[in-house]
Amino acid sequence: MDGSQAINPYLVGNFAPVRSEDDFELEVTGQIPAALAGTFYRNGPNPQFEPRDAYHWFSGDGMIHGFFVEDGKVRYRNRYVRTPKWELEHGAGQSLFGTFGNPMTTDPAVMGKDSGVANTNIVWHAGKLLALEEGHRPFELDPATLESRGYREEYRGKVTAHPKLDPETGEMVWFAYSAGPAPLNGTCSYGVTDKTGAVVRRDDFEAPFPSMVHDFLVTKRHALFPILPLTMSLQRAMTGGPPIAWEPDKGSHVGVMRRDAGVETIRWFTTDACYVFHPMNAWEEGDLIYADVMEYPVAPLFPTLDGKPPKDAFAKLVRWTFDLAAGSNTIKRTPVDDLAGEFPRFDERRAGLGYRHGWFAGITRTGAQQIRFDTISHIDLQSGRRTDHLYDAGDSPGEPVFVPRSADAAEGDGWLVAVVFRGGEDRSDFVVYDAQDVAAGPIATARVPRRVPFGFHGNWKAA
Repeated sequence: MDGSQAINPYLVGNFAPVRSEDDFELEVTGQIPAALAGTFYRNGPNPQFEPRDAYHWFSGDGMIHGFFVEDGKVRYRNRYVRTPKWELEHGAGQSLFGTFGNPMTTDPAVMGKDSGVANTNIVWHAGKLLALEEGHRPFELDPATLESRGYREEYRGKVTAHPKLDPETGEMVWFAYSAGPAPLNGTCSYGVTDKTGAVVRRDDFEAPFPSMVHDFLVTKRHALFPILPLTMSLQRAMTGGPPIAWEPDKGSHVGVMRRDAGVETIRWFTTDACYVFHPMNAWEEGDLIYADVMEYPVAPLFPTLDGKPPKDAFAKLVRWTFDLAAGSNTIKRTPVDDLAGEFPRFDERRAGLGYRHGWFAGITRTGAQQIRFDTISHIDLQSGRRTDHLYDAGDSPGEPVFVPRSADAAEGDGWLVAVVFRGGEDRSDFVVYDAQDVAAGPIATARVPRRVPFGFHGNWKAA
């Protein structure tokens, strides 16, 4: 590890990798509800070997952490996603690929080989457990053992880390960016996988400019594609500039398309420069489309166009409104809440539909140099009331995931599950909240005897 890597903030503390694959029975305090039965899967980056170049948090090998809940007990299992990249490097006993597959720092022996890491999200659809990362195809895992099964070839190319599951049709709706053959290109794809797991649509279109598009939005009848000014440029990278950079002069563009129409019908709405990694939900009322998003004033984690380090930035919940009947293509933006946060979630039985309850990981103490969550928040979008549970300094929760009490329970009636890092003990907990009373803190905690490194997204699969 060279000097620049030694001080990389995403290789130390609870960002540092845990390279053991373990099976633990967890000690539970409080009471796991008897009706809470299933598995919480969470994905995140966990580099198998020391990086060859300047490591970026988004580029580590995927590791799945499974919390198997049954009869008030919790079992933990973690396994690497054994992608072709992982297998090649495991065989060599060292890292071979540059960050994001950078050809300038990749070993010539693996040049042109698949560099996917499957490290961002994990979803259950049509009887398959899929690890997702926006630059490659979905990668299937065994839901019980976490054994790697391999890429799903039917997708014929890249797929987003953030597909949307339609609660009415059972479809998985998805997109991809930089989907063309050249690196860092402006081609996007829109696709649909039906409830049986068959890919029934994949169409390409050109974005206004090449952009890193981490997530998108889907309503009952529309799909929305945010092309925001975190731009990508191979030419810039080849001349020593940043391949991905904040370029606010490009402005923000959102393409709106009916789900039953062709990509040639996309209508582009615009607003000032901003960035969104994650929306909460989107829905429509007549000719109006509403989207609740965690909006940043500038993109964090990536440099400016001239290569300067990223600015400190925090996201807050904002509502975007699109008027399909108006002559204007301007997006109306209205603040919803003032607490900094990320990883917004909701009761996904209301995906693409009007909804009331949302949850997110909040940042009450904003003085830290890194984005570190210290709060779990519930917002009632009908009353506007937000309630919080603030953790002790040094403790940090991840994304809160909603689990309904039953299939026909009222919206928001159920639990939240999350992983919390305990800074003072250098280990983690699996926690369960009453989703309607987060301020009371967890109703049950399952103690992990070591750290679960900070990661990205998880989902619950009912037993």
